[in-house]
Amino acid sequence: MAIPNPSSSYSLFSFLILSLIISSLHFSFAAAGSSGYFGINYGRIANDLPSPSQVVQLLKSQGLTRVKLYDSDSTVLSAFAGSGIVVSVAMPNENLSAAANSQSFTDSWVQSNILPHYPNTIIEAIAVGNEVFVDPKNTTPFLVPAMNNVYSSLVKYNVSSIKISSPIALSALQNSYPSSSGSFKSELIEPVIKPMLNFLKKTGSYLMVNAYPFFAYSANTDTISLDYALFRENKGVTDPKNGLVYKSLFDAQIDAVFAAMGALNFNDVKMVVSETGWPSKGDENEVGASQGNAASYNGNLVRRVLSGGGTPLRPNEPLNVYLFALFNENQKPGPTSERNYGLFYPNQQKVYDISLTGGEAAATPPAMNNGSKSQVGTKPTTPPATGGGEVSSSTVGQTWCVASNDAEEEKLQAGIDFACGEGQADCRPIQPGAACYDPNNLEAHASYAFNSYYQKNLRKSGSCYFGGAAYVVTQPPKYGNCVFPTGY
Repeated sequence: MAIPNPSSSYSLFSFLILSLIISSLHFSFAAAGSSGYFGINYGRIANDLPSPSQVVQLLKSQGLTRVKLYDSDSTVLSAFAGSGIVVSVAMPNENLSAAANSQSFTDSWVQSNILPHYPNTIIEAIAVGNEVFVDPKNTTPFLVPAMNNVYSSLVKYNVSSIKISSPIALSALQNSYPSSSGSFKSELIEPVIKPMLNFLKKTGSYLMVNAYPFFAYSANTDTISLDYALFRENKGVTDPKNGLVYKSLFDAQIDAVFAAMGALNFNDVKMVVSETGWPSKGDENEVGASQGNAASYNGNLVRRVLSGGGTPLRPNEPLNVYLFALFNENQKPGPTSERNYGLFYPNQQKVYDISLTGGEAAATPPAMNNGSKSQVGTKPTTPPATGGGEVSSSTVGQTWCVASNDAEEEKLQAGIDFACGEGQADCRPIQPGAACYDPNNLEAHASYAFNSYYQKNLRKSGSCYFGGAAYVVTQPPKYGNCVFPTGY
């Protein structure tokens, strides 16, 4: 595929500005004491999933702003163009040998898989391989050379702001308890762990880690309490070496990886949890797999991440996490749990109801009507539940609700009618002559009305939906000189 010429669709200046903006996203997790971010893994090993464009709208309706893919499918990346959703893509394990042995291969891969989409699709990172150390095809020796070649190709085409990493499983650890004794398997350290951490440090990237407390709990129910695994109230576990107290198995697992990096003098390398989750269903021997436990784990994890702060070992580093997964995937091999990690069924109905904005789950989820957007009403059938679901600025920071720029005019108008009518939003500022009347267009007026309704309802889950015509943003909306409120 030919390399696109940036000047053919926008100026070089605009391209550079966009690149700077995107680059700044990579460091958003570094502010000490701030809340972390969370995204979601979008796997597609299934034959019944909605189209990528429908997935983009679903993510927007749920306020999800980051997604991680397991490939670099052109159709999927095209669907995310202009969405504002930050995307991580992947180079599959089967490509690592060629990538390690040929710079021309990675040049071609970047030309075909990255350049046609970037920066209209905000590609934040490339995962080179996935859990390579447990790959039965023994691709471990190719990992770091492949990462170096991909990075060289990004530099060659002036897109090196895209980060390079590779998700590792916790099985890469030789010791994980107590957390302070965390260490990598000795046979991995010199051949691959040290070179990989050196690469991440040199390029300003971060280590991707797949962490699943479910596996540890299911295999050790006699010694690990369910409350400890699910972020519920518990007496905690004290690390006997440093006295730190852990209230969750997740924190303990993450700190074991931090300790393992520290033992190799890589305390300055950041981390992103590239996968974590809990199955809503499993086989008889998969103890703990249930909808209730999955809802507790993922719901509590979202609040844990968005409430700010880090782990006991690194308290000032916010947690940055990708939930696994967006959908139940009916063609995944393995035990029943493998096909039941999704937050949503393929028809876009929730498997269980949790808030993805940090509050308690709403009493009733937004109407999905079996996931068919043609059936979704242009306004909620009832106002959001009044019990629970509050999302204050102290837990998730400032957020706003805006109209989707590709929503149908009929949906936008119906949403305005509802918000300004029975929704009791304050729509006086968008009346003729008022402060937010200009710009006088449907999207701007709908955004103001939607946000007023969203803030009035305390930013509860489902209050920024409007039949899929609205989504949550974390930067103040800009429509003329209008100032959008953040609370009432």
